Amino acid sequence: MIKGEKAFNFSLKNSEGEDVSLSDLTQDKSAVLLFFPLAFTSVCTTELCTMRDNMKIYNSLNANVAAISVDSFFTLKEFKKANNLNFQLLSDFNKEVSAAYGALYDEFHGMKGVSKRSAFVVNSEGIIEYSEILESAGDLPDFKAIQDTLKG
Repeated sequence: MIKGEKAFNFSLKNSEGEDVSLSDLTQDKSAVLLFFPLAFTSVCTTELCTMRDNMKIYNSLNANVAAISVDSFFTLKEFKKANNLNFQLLSDFNKEVSAAYGALYDEFHGMKGVSKRSAFVVNSEGIIEYSEILESAGDLPDFKAIQDTLKG
């Protein structure tokens, strides 16, 4: 998915097993969608803890944050608890949403179908305002560019 496109609408289970849709996240707000490869890995933990530590910024910019991986929602529940994360973690266990956003590795360290580290900002009308898909799982998204997009 690229800037200017209508975002793929989805419904995924959060870490509590509840359904959360893109339209829930963009109701009167923008949504920051962060796709990440795997819970409990070093770079993913760094990325999501960086978001946790900067949630005041995202709240002040009227944005909901959701992080998406192919981990089960059971795994995401433990990951969220272990890192005291203060935003939604969503399970794309069936890999449909990651694929729709162009954010899915064919092969990642011998595993098939793992989310690529990616960041999207979707406005309240469901249009993508920012799109970043990283080929290297060791890289972090450009948090400043995400915040600048939200500032408009």
